Amino acid sequence: MSKTRIAVAGAGLIGQAHIAVAQRSPTVTLSAVVDPSPAATAVAVQAGVPLYRSIEELLAQDRPDGVLLATPNQLHVPQALQCLEAELPILVEKPIATTVAEGQRLADAVERTGARVLIGHHRAHSPIMAKARQVVDSGQLGRLVAVMGSATFFKPDHYFADGPWRAQPGGGPILINMIHEVHNLRMLCGEIVAVQAFKSNATRGFAVEDTVAINLRFANGALGSFMLSDTAACARSWEQTSQENKAYPSYDDEDCYVVTGTHGSLSVPTMRLKTYPRDEDRSWWKPFEVGTVGMLRDDPLKHQMEHFGAVVRGEASPLVTARDGLRNLQITEAIAEAAASGRVIELT
Repeated sequence: MSKTRIAVAGAGLIGQAHIAVAQRSPTVTLSAVVDPSPAATAVAVQAGVPLYRSIEELLAQDRPDGVLLATPNQLHVPQALQCLEAELPILVEKPIATTVAEGQRLADAVERTGARVLIGHHRAHSPIMAKARQVVDSGQLGRLVAVMGSATFFKPDHYFADGPWRAQPGGGPILINMIHEVHNLRMLCGEIVAVQAFKSNATRGFAVEDTVAINLRFANGALGSFMLSDTAACARSWEQTSQENKAYPSYDDEDCYVVTGTHGSLSVPTMRLKTYPRDEDRSWWKPFEVGTVGMLRDDPLKHQMEHFGAVVRGEASPLVTARDGLRNLQITEAIAEAAASGRVIELT
């Protein structure tokens, strides 16, 4: 079987990560790089593929089977609509759009046309998350009661010196980092229907938040608490616990989620499981059965690329739809609104 030809638009850091994954894929091949920047020439040369300066140029000269959009956020919607008009399947890096209104426009277009569109929330393809979701769905934990989560890490000073916009509203961890966590929490615990939050900039004193305490209510009645900070010298973040991105040091003794139910709890990503025996009375005076759920650690970007190839070929439906991407953005913006206003924000 011939490999599925995928062009990557955007030769920045995340685009280069996708390029590397495509080059190693058993089912997908990199057909081209699309980027107008001078630095993209070296990326294309190293990858051994043609470079095109625009989507228009790509479509006119070397139409691929699908396009992966790893371009700046403000280009996601116009470029996605351009590909939809050309009837090309696409993978759009998260976030789906810069605003909910823009994301709504794209989601409506996808549903109207039946286009094959995958949104790049890559953790959805994590084998760890798949196993955790399997445990929750199996009923081993009983009825879901609560989830405790964290994304606490320390961004160095040069992160803000290199990109001064990160010290301004919109550049903080709510809109940059929390959208990843929102999708994970939805996968594990179901739909989020209300949020409230406190934010602080007390540590750095920038115009944007550096620490946020978030409460969540899920449609099934479960509640959640989440601590988010990019100035906390702490390893309780997905990057520092999952071992999926080798650029980050990781720690085997740390978790970033604890999902709790009426019969037990699961800590993720160590996958430590504590449950009460089903045939005994439950009580905090009685011991848990303690174990660890077996699972595989592997690069979710690799699994996402294989899934995208299957979507392009019509063999699979998108695991993360445009509507999912829009919902993640809506919830993330609601958290920002709750933190700014002090109100509980209900999500419809």
